[in-house]
Amino acid sequence: FNSLEHYNLNISRAALVGGASISPYLNAFKTDLFLSANEKDVQEAIDANVAAGIICRHEQLPIDPNDDIKQIRIAFDGDAVIFSDEAEHIYKEKGLLAFAEHEQANAKKPLPEGPFAKLLKTISIIQQKFPKEAVPIRTALVTARNAPAHERVIRTLRAWNVRIDEVFFLGGIEKSKVLKAFGANIFFDDQPVHTDPASKLVPSARVPYKQK
Repeated sequence: FNSLEHYNLNISRAALVGGASISPYLNAFKTDLFLSANEKDVQEAIDANVAAGIICRHEQLPIDPNDDIKQIRIAFDGDAVIFSDEAEHIYKEKGLLAFAEHEQANAKKPLPEGPFAKLLKTISIIQQKFPKEAVPIRTALVTARNAPAHERVIRTLRAWNVRIDEVFFLGGIEKSKVLKAFGANIFFDDQPVHTDPASKLVPSARVPYKQK
């Protein structure tokens, strides 16, 4: 509470649980997004079906916290973040060719929802309430997918009727410079190989895999 006062943050609610697990209270507080540097707390949040990320820490912040931000820019990875980790498992177990063949064969079948699907849909609803030139949140999908695996992603977003402002199918290109160019205020990805380099340029958080 002293820190909230010191930084002049307009936050009035708090949950002091004496070291107990925070996850049982997240749904009670109707939490849409949980961020922490505590991996155990984030894992429990993901297991409780709450969008959550482990904040990547660096001695030097990639942004100035005193900057005046006129638009919040949020970047998401696709598989295991917005979408389920179904396709990710195929890639890890059977390789890139099997992954591409599976996605091409299922191009017209929407991808299952991942841990951040609900958050993306909520943001999309907020965006629709503003004129296009005055939307306070801008989103980007930054994925390692490329053609032909792109089609299923596009069809899924259309099926969900959600808005994504910018989409990057990078096909193995490093994500960090694209994220810097986008001006991400935060980036969510499931793999340290992407969050570690990205966190040197933009605030980043790793999304753990669900264990339950």
